[in-house]
Amino acid sequence: IVNRKYHKLGTGFNPNTLDKQKERQRGLPKQVFESDELPDPSSYQDDQDDLKRRSMSIDDTPRGSWACSIFDLKNSQPDALLPHLLDRVPNEEIDRHNEEQRKGNRHRELFALHPVLDEEEPIERHCVPDVPKEHFGQRLLVKCLSLKFEIEIEPIFASLALYDVKEKKKISENFFFDLNSEQTKSLLRPHIQTAAISTLARSAVFSITYPSQDVFLVIKNKEKLEKLRSQSEQFCQRLGRYRMPFAWTAIHLMNIVNSAGSLERDTELEMGLPERKGSWSERRNSSIVGRRSLERTTSGDESCNLTSFRPATLTVTNFFKQEGDRLSDEDLYKFLADMRRPSSVLRRLRPITAQLKIDISPAPENPHYCLTPELLQVKPYPDSRVRPTREILEFPARDIYVPNTKYRNLLYVNPQSLNFANRQGSARNITVKVQFMNGEDPSNAMPVIFGKSSCAEFAKEAYTAVVYHNRSPDFHDEVKIKLPASLTDHHHILFTFYHVSCQQKQNTPLETPVGYTWIPMLQNGRLRTGHFCLPVSLEKPPQSYSVLSPDVPLPGMKWVDNHRGVFNVEVVSVSTIHTQDQYLDKFFALVHALDEHMFPVRIGDMRIMENNLEAELKASIAALSSSQLEPVVRFLHLLLDKLVLLVVRPPVIAGQIVNLSQASFEAMASIVNRLHKYLDTSQDMHGRNSLLSSYIHYVFRLPNMDPNSPSPGPGGLGGSVHYATMARSAVRPASLNLNRSRSLSNSNPDISGTPTSPDDEVRSIIGSKAMERSGNRMSSHTESASFLQTLTGRLPTKKLFHEELALQWVVSSGSVREGALQQAWFFFELMVKSIIHHLYFTDRLESPRKNRFPERFMDDITALVSTIAGDIVSRFQKDLELVERLNASLAFFLNDLLSVMDRGFVFSLVKTYWKQVSTKLYALQNPTLESLRLDFLRIVCSHEHYVTLNLPCSLLTPPASPSPSVSSATSQSSGFSTHVQDQKIANMFELSVPFREQHYLAGLVLTELALILDPEADGMFGLHKKVISVVHNLLSSHDSDPRYADPEVKARVAMLYLPLIGIVMETLPQLHDFTESHNQWGRPGGPGTEEQEAEGNSMISQTVAMAIAGTSVPQMSRPSSFLLNPQATRQHGTFSPESSRSLLICLLWVLKNADEMVLQKWFTDLSVSQLNRLLDMLYLCVSCFEYKGKKAFERMNSLTFKKSKDMKAKLEEAILGSIGARQEMVRRSRGQLERSPSGSAFGSQENLRWRKDMTHWRQNSEKMDKTRAELEHEALIDGNLATEANLIILDTLEIIVQTVSVTESKESILGGVLKVLLHSMACNQSALYLQHCFATQRALVSKFPELLFEEETEQCADLCLRLLRNCSSSISTIRAHASASLYLLMRQNFEIGNNFARVKMQVTMSLSSLVGTSQNFNEEFLRRSLKTILTYAEEDLELRETTFPDQVQDLVFNLHMILSDTVKMKEHQEDPEMLIDLMYRIAKGYQTSPDLRLTWLQNMAGKHSERNNHAEAAQCLVHSAALVAEYLSMLEDRKYLPVGCVTFQNISSNVLEESAVSDDVVSPDEEGICSGKYFTEAGLVGLLEQAAASFSMAGMYEAVNEVYKVLIPIHEANRDAKKLATIHGKLQEAFGKIVHQDGKRMFGTYFRVGFYGSKFGDLDEQEFVYKEPAITKLAEISHRLEGFYGERFGEDQVEVIKDSNPVDKCKLDPNKAFIQITYVEPYFDTYEMKDRITYFDKNYNLRRFVYCTPFTLDGRAHGDLHEQYKRKTILTTSHAFPYIKTRINIIHKEEIISMPIEVAIEDMQKKTQELAFATHQDPADAKMLQMVLQGSVGTTVNQGPLEVAQVFLSEIPSDPKLYRHHNKLRLCFKDFTKRCEDALRKNKCLIGPDQKEYQRELERNYHRLKEALQPLTNRKIPQLYKPVLQVNSHRDSFSRMSLRKLDM
Repeated sequence: IVNRKYHKLGTGFNPNTLDKQKERQRGLPKQVFESDELPDPSSYQDDQDDLKRRSMSIDDTPRGSWACSIFDLKNSQPDALLPHLLDRVPNEEIDRHNEEQRKGNRHRELFALHPVLDEEEPIERHCVPDVPKEHFGQRLLVKCLSLKFEIEIEPIFASLALYDVKEKKKISENFFFDLNSEQTKSLLRPHIQTAAISTLARSAVFSITYPSQDVFLVIKNKEKLEKLRSQSEQFCQRLGRYRMPFAWTAIHLMNIVNSAGSLERDTELEMGLPERKGSWSERRNSSIVGRRSLERTTSGDESCNLTSFRPATLTVTNFFKQEGDRLSDEDLYKFLADMRRPSSVLRRLRPITAQLKIDISPAPENPHYCLTPELLQVKPYPDSRVRPTREILEFPARDIYVPNTKYRNLLYVNPQSLNFANRQGSARNITVKVQFMNGEDPSNAMPVIFGKSSCAEFAKEAYTAVVYHNRSPDFHDEVKIKLPASLTDHHHILFTFYHVSCQQKQNTPLETPVGYTWIPMLQNGRLRTGHFCLPVSLEKPPQSYSVLSPDVPLPGMKWVDNHRGVFNVEVVSVSTIHTQDQYLDKFFALVHALDEHMFPVRIGDMRIMENNLEAELKASIAALSSSQLEPVVRFLHLLLDKLVLLVVRPPVIAGQIVNLSQASFEAMASIVNRLHKYLDTSQDMHGRNSLLSSYIHYVFRLPNMDPNSPSPGPGGLGGSVHYATMARSAVRPASLNLNRSRSLSNSNPDISGTPTSPDDEVRSIIGSKAMERSGNRMSSHTESASFLQTLTGRLPTKKLFHEELALQWVVSSGSVREGALQQAWFFFELMVKSIIHHLYFTDRLESPRKNRFPERFMDDITALVSTIAGDIVSRFQKDLELVERLNASLAFFLNDLLSVMDRGFVFSLVKTYWKQVSTKLYALQNPTLESLRLDFLRIVCSHEHYVTLNLPCSLLTPPASPSPSVSSATSQSSGFSTHVQDQKIANMFELSVPFREQHYLAGLVLTELALILDPEADGMFGLHKKVISVVHNLLSSHDSDPRYADPEVKARVAMLYLPLIGIVMETLPQLHDFTESHNQWGRPGGPGTEEQEAEGNSMISQTVAMAIAGTSVPQMSRPSSFLLNPQATRQHGTFSPESSRSLLICLLWVLKNADEMVLQKWFTDLSVSQLNRLLDMLYLCVSCFEYKGKKAFERMNSLTFKKSKDMKAKLEEAILGSIGARQEMVRRSRGQLERSPSGSAFGSQENLRWRKDMTHWRQNSEKMDKTRAELEHEALIDGNLATEANLIILDTLEIIVQTVSVTESKESILGGVLKVLLHSMACNQSALYLQHCFATQRALVSKFPELLFEEETEQCADLCLRLLRNCSSSISTIRAHASASLYLLMRQNFEIGNNFARVKMQVTMSLSSLVGTSQNFNEEFLRRSLKTILTYAEEDLELRETTFPDQVQDLVFNLHMILSDTVKMKEHQEDPEMLIDLMYRIAKGYQTSPDLRLTWLQNMAGKHSERNNHAEAAQCLVHSAALVAEYLSMLEDRKYLPVGCVTFQNISSNVLEESAVSDDVVSPDEEGICSGKYFTEAGLVGLLEQAAASFSMAGMYEAVNEVYKVLIPIHEANRDAKKLATIHGKLQEAFGKIVHQDGKRMFGTYFRVGFYGSKFGDLDEQEFVYKEPAITKLAEISHRLEGFYGERFGEDQVEVIKDSNPVDKCKLDPNKAFIQITYVEPYFDTYEMKDRITYFDKNYNLRRFVYCTPFTLDGRAHGDLHEQYKRKTILTTSHAFPYIKTRINIIHKEEIISMPIEVAIEDMQKKTQELAFATHQDPADAKMLQMVLQGSVGTTVNQGPLEVAQVFLSEIPSDPKLYRHHNKLRLCFKDFTKRCEDALRKNKCLIGPDQKEYQRELERNYHRLKEALQPLTNRKIPQLYKPVLQVNSHRDSFSRMSLRKLDM
């Protein structure tokens, strides 16, 4: 057996499996992440509530009270200060220190932290085949516990066997047992010699290869032959030797197995008859619960799984009498079939009451005390005196294809029936005696018949059971015979028939012979088996009868029934010696004859002379293909060995050497193909048949070279092995600790020799009768040592097998060549093993590889590889499955050759293949072919010495390198001489020619990667994952390889992959964008920068740029085989997240392990744009490996299953087009195709592909819900990966910064460095990383201070925000570092310019935005950080004398103020109005610093959007824009920009408050003011676009138009047609919606809310107008506020005042809180109504609201018509709605009181309007019209129009002041009657015939009303119609009687 020492380290054997990962992940430190440390939200809630109860008022601490806030600050605790922070240390020193810190305690193996790639079985996995061993099916253990019959008077003997009803076949030999008590046995004393222990077994192991629903366990009982029970004693003494069939029963096995699985209780199955007559069906249903349906009888059915059911104990209580005339097996199968289909047949059987108890359970792996069918003991067998368990030989229902590995030579003789009907004389109770004879004398009977139970182990004779009084009995006995190893012509089986007399009569003998017959064992040298129908002779056969068959009419013998066949018998052999196949027999006989040199040879009826031997031999080789498959497989090892022998030692026939190589090669190809075709279930994913691969691995061995010398091991096939007696043992696997024949050199495959003398070992094994079965059921059997004899007559011609094989293959053609191609793997592997054996036996393993093989052989190999590559290229489209196998086989072959041949030579073979594929690919871009090449490469690279083969630059001394090849001169000079310095550094980073020459395989891998990832590689998209996983796998295996653990060695390995950095940089635009989740950042390569990037960038081609920009790439025609949708331009652009992640982890590995000096040199050579590209890549890595957090893992846990299933499906789809057949293989090897040997597929092809669900998914669904611990572990790993990845990025950034320091020309990239740093701070990071990150950031700022404060101002703002965010972290180390960084930032800013306005400003703004937006912000922590900063300032000796400490203090106190506001905001978290008020107030406080005001306005906008108040959010944005506009107009005078706030008036009248007119406003030119990113034209545009979007969401489309009016001029000025097009599109949309939604728009509902009561603090006696969402009912807002304040003060403390009358505070309970809520409507004066036309006009810019309160003078709310007054209250708010908050204070209130008659006038006007509206409505609405009419003219209407008229118009009022009102009312009524008439007319047109009556009724009512009103409406007041003389001076609006009361 060949083993390669380091083989296990190649990627093929070193897959990064889960368990392995677990192993490597031991002892990881837990990384602390703030996101995991969040406080428990519930406890947080409680604090909230306390706070709420404590402080209610906004103004608890007026903004000015510094004292209080400072007091808080002084009392808080600072965090630990960082030592030496303020020392002046040179930068180099700082860097060195930081690096030391960073590099300490790092995790060595990056890939151990990365989850394993999810791929199919990797193609380079080559599973070691199984050791050839004895075949077993599924094994059952049956234990017999007890057997009792009603009448126990005599011994009962029983047998068990399995039957398959469907196949009508007995599928096991019999197991004989008896459970008789000692006393019963004593009756038989005289007949029994002492019983051998092996015959006392009561338990048996049955094996079932094809379990099905049809298997029954049949139990038969026999008793002693006797008639009268009373005399049983004496009978037993007389007839003890005979048995008689008595009773039988059967157990349906699958029922037991299935129900045992489903019965939960301990399975005691009672199989009894309820009564004796109970039919079978009742019994079955009552006894066996949970029967599965029996319809499913497929062989692979899962219901037939015998390996894992629960053990069951059965009690069988009904037996059937065995009737004498129904003993044949035919009858039995009928009965059994009927047991399954309850029918009448069984009722005819006589039941017998008895009870049998047996246990059935799955057999254990290695049961103790087992005996094989030959009665050999199987280890473990601790004690020979224990009652054994018998293994029962299986007679499989169908063929089993397993090669023989142990000696077995058994014969089963089954007498079936006898017909003595025509025999004269008495022959009634007949028994047959069976003997196995080796001669004709009675003493020649051999003791080879196995005993049954409680008897001797072997006997010389066996008797069948007696059938009482039957002249033509059926037998069902089975005689088992152990055949002698070599048979002669004299061996035969003799049958003697006896009549047994039962009654004791005088002088009658006990038995009388009544006939004889026999079967000779050999016929023409072949074993005779099968069915025989023999004649029976009446007298003893004559002399030398045994050579002839009884069919031959011997002279002078009397035969029963005239020599007709009367006795049916079946003989079956189970033998590993007799092939029982004529073709094989002939072949073996001829080879044997050649070996022994015995001529002539007799085969069958022919005699073959030496002269025609050659023709016969060739014919027999050719005829092998006609032989049966089953014997071919059984004798496979021997057959192949003989064929090999014929090749290696051509025989000499009649003095001529006969060359049989070609014939043998063809025969091998044919055999191998047959196996492949019919046994395709036993193939691995490469299509290697397991029988053949285990033959090569364990059995095949070169025949001995020199026939005269003893071989190093037992001479393989050299000797003469008599084919019929000796089965050659398999070379035993090394697991049987064989002595090593010699130790081999470490770099070479070791071959362990086998022990020198097999004989002694075999004897000792067989002698002790214990067989080795440790792990493998193999045993050695005697092999004659005659191979040491000189071979007579044979010239020592010897050929080398591998050379012969290569030659034959190269010259083969036609079908032979095709056959060899189909199974190329077999010949390749044979060749390799032969080469290794040859080198080993000739002691050449140490010799230089160059001289090992002759030129001729090398040429053959080259030719072979070349033609096969040609086949692959030419046939891959027609014959994909074959080509995939061929491709993999070739690759494995080259991989193997790398271990034994010259490296340069093998590389030249690889090159041959490569060239052919490349040429084809050049002509035809086909992903399938590319995929094949990838597989090839992957397999070749899986070699364990891959790294060494690549000659990593000098210094690398691997533990065991294959000797450097002498062949390639290049390799000599390159690998071991050049030093890094000599090479131009760039060559190491590009796939340059020198790189590819020197690192050949690595060069190929990276070239492939670059090819496939190239965005122009057409149609290669589906291969991304595949090619990336090749690289990922290689790196992953280097990472875990102990040989490369040393960092220096690893750096060398990393050098092989330096070009990867460039390749990934090239693909950057196509990688999955992991930054999308961080929108606020925008990916550096995002939409904004594309244009700039595409120009001036040497590394990016035009098409790539177009792909990035999302424009289409000129598409070439795609091959249709590829399943991706053709319009996938962008898809053709981006990689999947998985692929991107794998690629990036590979990149990080290279950056982590490569030599820093080398990297730095390279960075120095890169152009600025390339360095920026590198930085973008690092930026992407930060997002890619961000820590997700435990919460995310828990969430994902529930989603994984679904997601991965979708992924799988997508992937399948992408790949199937190009990589179908290998998948097919993989699936098949996983056992998805239950193929029957006939080869018909299971289901159709389509099913096949997707039946993956069955296997693959199962394991996933089972482990869907991971345990707590697993989740913890996952989070731990992810945390470590995130930390390590970020640290690698940090290391790289440091190298880049050093590069900049060296060249000083690349300052511009520092911004990029900073960007990556900041981005990494923004992500979820561990405390460990953050401290290093801050250290780097401090160093960066101290090296390049002007960078931050002058160039990258925006970055400065971001940095401040990040630092502050981390200052408020809950983890103290993060806080300590963040505050140190912040302090140093201020200090450096101060040192540069002596005031640190900029940082001050940025910090204040950052804090504001942080406070405004962050959800889980903790001010306590931030306070500690502020205190730390103060402490630094106090301890800073250097700057003690300057103003710096005071300025710091100033800033800190200022920050603290904001913080206090925040605390308040936190208290009001639940009260949105209050929260917004507070933010509003903070923003107002910043009127003087525009940047901060802007920040807070944006915070407010954010809060509004969260709550869906889009109109308010839009207002905030408009205010922000106005603010920006004010400052921009001061800074620069551009006509097209808005002129400050004024421009925005149309959007909202409130905007003017943003104008910067007051004196205290800073001028924008001052340092640090208006420096934010919004104070630019682009900023302004951005704000306005957001505002427009928010207005649009709010449905206020008119305002959208107004916003765009401001924007359009700006874009026009910039000639930005694209933006203008978008805007006009949006406008069209907006106006379209106005039209479309007419009459359906809803904006808001308004309520007046007043707060009364001291509990409300500063809300007390305040009144607000609240804007609520449209259609809010009064009840809703009332419920909301009452609930909210009730929660705050206690429910009993809050009351809602139900009316809307003015509140008198004195009458209220001072301890309670009162809320008054009133619905109000917008109020417009008459003059306003002409401007406010549309619904929008009436709901926008609202400042005045009205509500009405009815009252009477005596204090009731309602009274009669004439006393009903009404009060209108008009409210004016301080700002117009919508505003930047949803509640606005009321600043003015006025009341108008209407007198009763005025109330009446209003009512009538309203009624008339309603009528008019209903009449003219379009389309007409009959229902509505009738409703209004009914209310106007219906008679019953109380207080209806008529009553109004009667009250107010019946007489002229006394008070002249009321004349006008009287008249107005009168005119109203006139109008009213006219409208009623119109309405009636309209209604008439609308009604149907069914409503005619209703119409008439309405008209009658109308006329009645009209008549009643007539007198009232016609009476005019004369005074009003007098001519007017003079104008009364007092008639102005106020002197009217209407009491207007003004109220402030």
